[in-house]
Amino acid sequence: MDRTDDFRKFMYTALIAFVLLLVVWISIVYISACGFTLTCRQGQPIAATTPIPTLAAATLPAPDFSVAAPSFARCRIAAVNLIGAWVSAGYSDTETFTFTDVDGQECQANFTDDVQPLFLESNLWYPGSLACASCHQPDMAVASAQLDQSTYEGMLMGSRRVDGAKGNDIFGGGVWEESLLYENLFVKKFMPLGRPPEVPAEGPIVFAGIAIQEEGQ
Repeated sequence: MDRTDDFRKFMYTALIAFVLLLVVWISIVYISACGFTLTCRQGQPIAATTPIPTLAAATLPAPDFSVAAPSFARCRIAAVNLIGAWVSAGYSDTETFTFTDVDGQECQANFTDDVQPLFLESNLWYPGSLACASCHQPDMAVASAQLDQSTYEGMLMGSRRVDGAKGNDIFGGGVWEESLLYENLFVKKFMPLGRPPEVPAEGPIVFAGIAIQEEGQ
């Protein structure tokens, strides 16, 4: 009789121990997968995304490589030569003008997009250079040479202005080699102020205009 009771106690003990071990094992697996939460969001399937984080879902169609990418048609020309081509063409602020770039391409440009930035952007003529318009500004009381290069209208008014009157024509009447701009930028290499001697007379090479495509190309 004692042996029977002992066997029952052993079986009950083994069964209880098995159930406890099973509960502990399930708890460990659940916590590893879901953490201490009943929602178990960590156990949800990972959404398919692109390797680079994007704001939109990664549902864009596959790229079509049969369509050729547009060609890079920007032209390259020295800054002084670009200004010279514009002046020689009549220095209009609305009409396009043509020039030949350093690669021999026939190109066209305009004042607003291509010429005006040469007077308004810093670090363009050489590293650390000020914009031309920072010294040649609208306030004639402090503007260098009483010249405003911040706007097209200001440049038309010329230099050495007195009492709001029109000053010296800096464009040479459209004859580039006779203009004050040519003298200061190319001959004397005086401008922009502080220009290092190693900067060539033609100035830095800049991207400007677009190549004129011939018919059939």
